Amino acid sequence: MSVTIKSEAEIELMRESGRLLSIMHEELHKALKPGMSTLDIDRLGEKIIRDFGCIPNFKNYNGYPASICVSVNDEVVHGIPSKHRILQEGDIVSLDAGLIYKGYHSDAARTWGIGEISKEAKRLIDVTRESFFEGMKFVKEGNHLHDISAAIQNYVESHGYSVVRDLVGHGIGTHLHEDPQIPNYKRRGRGLKLMAGMTLAIEPMVNEGGYEVEWLDDDWTVVTADGSLSAHYENTVLVTADGFELLTLPGYN
Repeated sequence: MSVTIKSEAEIELMRESGRLLSIMHEELHKALKPGMSTLDIDRLGEKIIRDFGCIPNFKNYNGYPASICVSVNDEVVHGIPSKHRILQEGDIVSLDAGLIYKGYHSDAARTWGIGEISKEAKRLIDVTRESFFEGMKFVKEGNHLHDISAAIQNYVESHGYSVVRDLVGHGIGTHLHEDPQIPNYKRRGRGLKLMAGMTLAIEPMVNEGGYEVEWLDDDWTVVTADGSLSAHYENTVLVTADGFELLTLPGYN
């Protein structure tokens, strides 16, 4: 395993990459409404990224055809935008995206409700987001990677939900996916020791029902096997000596 430690100069570039991505997510959230297509979301997101002078890092990544992964309701991740997929009142939609700024990647995901959503759907979104912050309690130099994973799983399961096992978070930097892999569930041992300067994309994917997932025939879209709702929350995280910095949620720090 080759985990990169970023220099101060690299961290500054990743900080700006993350800041710009956070703005794009805010703009997409404001634009969401019933009646828009998932392709509309993708086109808007790509325009914002390119207007920043940046590159959408998902587009053509291993053949993925779009800039924004748009996943609706029981779609966990990697939904392919389509002009035929129209958002309806009460849907929940997960937006996963990243960009490249001067060679450095950022990656973040958010799940939002469309119009008025059920209290059950809202609770799922809230628990997914909070599970990320439960994991953050273990992010600082000297702690271990799998303590983050266990904290996420424990929080999710304490609320009656399940964490997806077939997909994990990852390191990030000059490549979208770097070492280490970051599961959202307990693994044997405590895992890698964290060091200041590591940059990680931590991303709980939480299902209302069982954790099993399936891939659709497009070979990209991942759905819950039981048809239950799924939510996704992700930030690009910098490990520091005494904690962390959320590069894609700069207002938090």
